[in-house]
Amino acid sequence: MTQTAIPYLLVRGGTSRGPFFRRSDLPADRDVLSEVLMAAVGAGHALNIDGIGGGNAVTTKVAMLSLSARDDCDIDYFFAQVAVEKREVDFRPTCGNMLVGVAPAAIEMGLLPAQDGETTVRIHAVNTGAVVEAVVQTPGGVVRYDGDFAIAGVPGTAAPIRLGFMETVGSVTNALLPTGNLRDVIGGVEVTCMDVAMPVMLARAEDFGLTGYETQAELDENRAFYERAEPIRLQAGALMGLGDVSKSVTPKITLLAQPRNGGSVTARYFMPWSCHPSMAVTGAQCIAACAILPGTVADGLTDGLTDTASPVTVAIEHAAGTFEVLVDFVRQGDSIEIRSAGLVRTARLLARGDVMIPASVWDGGT
Repeated sequence: MTQTAIPYLLVRGGTSRGPFFRRSDLPADRDVLSEVLMAAVGAGHALNIDGIGGGNAVTTKVAMLSLSARDDCDIDYFFAQVAVEKREVDFRPTCGNMLVGVAPAAIEMGLLPAQDGETTVRIHAVNTGAVVEAVVQTPGGVVRYDGDFAIAGVPGTAAPIRLGFMETVGSVTNALLPTGNLRDVIGGVEVTCMDVAMPVMLARAEDFGLTGYETQAELDENRAFYERAEPIRLQAGALMGLGDVSKSVTPKITLLAQPRNGGSVTARYFMPWSCHPSMAVTGAQCIAACAILPGTVADGLTDGLTDTASPVTVAIEHAAGTFEVLVDFVRQGDSIEIRSAGLVRTARLLARGDVMIPASVWDGGT
């Protein structure tokens, strides 16, 4: 035997895509697991030519599922961000777009039964500790994928999946504002370091000499921006208590500008070494929180959101359209307590079978 077969589902979750595995079908050792995932995706090549990745950070994501160890949840969702051109795997963050596919994948894998009509699945995001409630359409006890709901960044329409995010504040750092400040100045740039669902460093696009309305391609061609932003991100990571983040995708980078198409705020979200083609689910929650909190770098860019009562829908204009987040919160003086964030996304099962990796990487044992 020269190769090892690992059962998987290929699922699009929101605007991301990647393999979904049963955690029990993968090695327990984290270092071996990293090698397996890099082999499966084809990390280390711009096209991921020797794996099933798609040559972009949104298509080299991996979800690993198991029955939850928590009494209040159904499924444990363990996420891995596999690099495209580097041989690296980051287990620190989670991915909200891939999370959209967790409930359908868990049902397809037989990890839990589907109800007739709708099935509610409580998901524990292992990487960050967040709890998410997903409601999936399951007429006749079968996951429905076709429907008439559209999301920006995905062609066509599909069945809606409702998500309610809870316990997301301080997902990694245990604080809404990990540096203790609404704004910090790093490298001459004002930033807000915030942790809601994902640690993010937010700044105004104009402070980097940008409009904030650039396309994904225009931003990725602007290597001078990345050369300036990365040292600031590294320092922000240290200030947020994340240590050396030079090989980690967190904190992510977000640039903000005033909306111009009727939304609440314009944002460009970075992963962090390339621009997201649309918007991350976790990043959107952090941007929404920043938009409603007075004194952040978003203050003055949004139209009265800092005075709005709860709940409020924050419409984020991004590179491919608009992303809406319904935020339920309580104002506490100059701060806020976020109770939950709700949104609607779609997912689709694309393929099922075995992904093959060299037996020299892993022979299928423990």
